[in-house]
Amino acid sequence: MGKGDRQSGEAVIRVRGLVNRFGAQTVHDGLDLDLHAGEILGVVGGSGSGKSVLLKSIIGLNRPAAGRIEIFGRDQAQLSDAEAKAARRSWGVLFQEGALFSSLTVAQNVQVPLREYFSLSQELMDEIAAYKIAMVGLDADAAPKYPAALSGGMKRRAGLARALALDPPLVFLDEPTAGLDPISAAAFDQLIMGLRDTLGLTVFLVTHDLDSLFTVCDRIAVLADRKIVTTGTIDELLHCDHPWVKEYFRGPRSRAALAARTAQAGQNGRREG
Repeated sequence: MGKGDRQSGEAVIRVRGLVNRFGAQTVHDGLDLDLHAGEILGVVGGSGSGKSVLLKSIIGLNRPAAGRIEIFGRDQAQLSDAEAKAARRSWGVLFQEGALFSSLTVAQNVQVPLREYFSLSQELMDEIAAYKIAMVGLDADAAPKYPAALSGGMKRRAGLARALALDPPLVFLDEPTAGLDPISAAAFDQLIMGLRDTLGLTVFLVTHDLDSLFTVCDRIAVLADRKIVTTGTIDELLHCDHPWVKEYFRGPRSRAALAARTAQAGQNGRREG
């Protein structure tokens, strides 16, 4: 299945008419968005456009002023507290910079969702944590370490292991490669694509990283003017005439990312040939 082909799948997330206000400031005004099963959707926008607010609204950390948010076909505003807690088992979240609990080891961080939802033996939780830690490409000796002893890339991987602790079909990633060096960022992008294909994940990715947008995303939703102004593949956005989209996706950095993607595609083609 190629990029862009997954949009024919069922809508895992449907946002309609979303409005978010903070005092006199309106961040979103009638925002609509769909995320389809099995795709990686990148959400991009300028600073202050409300990308993280959108993510937090979808997962229930921010209550919108108006609008409807459906996840797996259920209107999140209509759920009881018990239903909402059960629904949260269906997704995992990697917050910015990993957001690990500094007083817990990596293994203990991964076990936090397990403790919230299940009553498991410590031995079983240790086995699950070890499996998740290995799944995200961390060595076993990372398990007893505290976040202060980890590099930036290791923190993101540990945070991702925690997000995957309950085997959710849906994962939210908030600026997962921000601040990472290019090699670590590229490795994390490859990890996300591999996990999506292996586990059948659906991924909501907030990012401003052009390399990530060009490399991993099936579609990209552009947040500007308090709405999603356009959604499409990279190739479609390269031909979009919206001023912000043109500046972002046709600027020098975007051309460099496109050149790198083209070169990588050429290398892959030669290897396959």
